[in-house]
Amino acid sequence: MNPAPSPDARAGLLPQTSRRLILGSTSPYRRELLQRLQIPFDVASPDVDETPRPGEAPALLARRLALAKARAVAANFPEAVVIGSDQVADLNGQPLGKPGSHARAVAQLRQMRGQTVVFQTAVAVVCQQSGFEQTDLAAVKVRFRLLSDDEIENYLYAEQPYDCAGSAKSEGLGIALLASIENDDPTALVGLPLIRTCRLIQAAGVILLANKKNES
Repeated sequence: MNPAPSPDARAGLLPQTSRRLILGSTSPYRRELLQRLQIPFDVASPDVDETPRPGEAPALLARRLALAKARAVAANFPEAVVIGSDQVADLNGQPLGKPGSHARAVAQLRQMRGQTVVFQTAVAVVCQQSGFEQTDLAAVKVRFRLLSDDEIENYLYAEQPYDCAGSAKSEGLGIALLASIENDDPTALVGLPLIRTCRLIQAAGVILLANKKNES
């Protein structure tokens, strides 16, 4: 007689384990966000070409890159649960990535002033050993103020957000660029949607909210 499935199995979850958790990103912003969960994790750098494909929609690009990053790290750590993430700023269907330079950041912010930009933030979780692989996407609608050229220059001089998609570092001075934010996952705009990440890593078998009463 076959045993009855566990509640987790009926819910489509893998049994919870003490699998190693790895963040497949060297972004300090994502590392700081993941630390909020108070779960031990390691960090590994994924070797992934982030070049958009011709005609690739920003949301699809973000999902593809998040999954590629998680897969790249999981190939080296097949027993671990690996998190990959990517963010692409979507301006009327045009992907805006990390500017990398002052001139490109100025051009991006001039394009975005007075506009609504959707920051497509994808997360992927992969465990090669168990065969687990899922992705999710948080779309954050951001309305930019009608910024002057001086405001753009002053912001960039103060923040230097050249490693942030769309040149907007909302957790810092970049909040002054914005007129409004619409989202259902408040950490998504920073670079890692934690609500979705929690759901995916728990489904992969990572224990959330473990009992710490007996820890010294």
